Amino acid sequence: MRADVGARNFETWLAPLSFLGREGSDIHLSAPSAFLADWVATNFGDRLRLHFARLRPGVRDVCLRVATSVADAPLQKTDSGSAPALVPAASGSAAVPGLSLPLEPRYSFENFVVGKSNELAYNAALAVAAEGAPGFNPLFLHSTTGLGKTHLMHAIGNAYLARHPGARVAYMSAEKFMVEFLAALRAKEGLAFKLKLRSVDLLMIDDVQFIAGKESTQEEFFHTMNEIISAGKRLVISADRSPQNLEGIEQRILSRMAWGLVADINAADYELRLNILHAKMAAMPNKVVVPDDVLEFLARKITANVRELEGALNRITAYAALVDAPVTQDFARERLADLLRAHERKLTIDEIQRKVAEHYKLRLADLLSARRARDVARPRQVAMYLAKKLTPRSLPEIGRRFGGRDHTTVMHAVKRIEALRTTDREIDADVLLLTRLLDS
Repeated sequence: MRADVGARNFETWLAPLSFLGREGSDIHLSAPSAFLADWVATNFGDRLRLHFARLRPGVRDVCLRVATSVADAPLQKTDSGSAPALVPAASGSAAVPGLSLPLEPRYSFENFVVGKSNELAYNAALAVAAEGAPGFNPLFLHSTTGLGKTHLMHAIGNAYLARHPGARVAYMSAEKFMVEFLAALRAKEGLAFKLKLRSVDLLMIDDVQFIAGKESTQEEFFHTMNEIISAGKRLVISADRSPQNLEGIEQRILSRMAWGLVADINAADYELRLNILHAKMAAMPNKVVVPDDVLEFLARKITANVRELEGALNRITAYAALVDAPVTQDFARERLADLLRAHERKLTIDEIQRKVAEHYKLRLADLLSARRARDVARPRQVAMYLAKKLTPRSLPEIGRRFGGRDHTTVMHAVKRIEALRTTDREIDADVLLLTRLLDS
């Protein structure tokens, strides 16, 4: 057949076929997809039958069936006749050569921390990777960046391959889909691209919003979706917003994506963020100790993005290990100053003064007065210290806000509280509590 049809046609269409056996006068072959089976039966069926008949007298027909690890499909024959009994298909590879991106083994369901904001997406992902049909197809995951979409997609792929070692799983970004498809068209290998992608058992496309406005790519994407779903294979799609809010994508694609299950992943709440940090700490290879109050501080301050939250923990533990320093809230603030500034609510000196006065049961007027009694002077120093640590205000500005005091007074107060925190447990506890209250 190679000599008959040429090397390129052979490699594209005939090399993927598997010989299953002979039954009476019929030869049974397996194709990795219905698309390829149709093409071979239409374009090479007569030649296959002729070559087999020459080698094995008595052969009258060549029967093609679709090999899939998910569900058996009806046999397709090169001419009329009843389909023979199904034969187990040979195992395929785990990825689509040249197309699929590698799955990350570190992403699993076991290390995905579940909370109210991602519970639906997590359970839906489990169903896609489980035995039997999930009851919906496709699964559409959407969220802003850094909340776990990609983790869940890799977890689906890893779990599915663990249950089906011979399955063909493809994970790729929508951008890679577009680039590879256009490259295949330029090389006049568009049919080979279709064959490879539609032969998989599980297809996962990440960040589908990137095909917006790309008409030819959307056309191919639509037909790929239809082929995968119609063949009973599994499809997972992710985007940064829901199908209804995707712009520049054809309505028929949006309708098809919303036909299955749409699961959103919302921003993690404080409890989930804290659980993620504890799980991250348990999995860390180094033995740096991060106190609970520092983990709570991180969970309160970095709220928008789980990826940034984990990155912040990695940064402070790595630095602490390098300089052999204990991890404290002040240490974390210093090391994460740039990140915290991006996330910080604009805390004002007025808020600090009110909270300190409330904590020490003072009138705000006393805190700002010229009184030097210890029961007023110490809380005033604490308030100045917190104003310096928690706001970007300069020493002269802080002094002016505390009754027109000089910047040297503020500097003295900051140094005094820093020194007392190392010797006076009560002062240190007050500062930690007030910091926590102001952060929240």
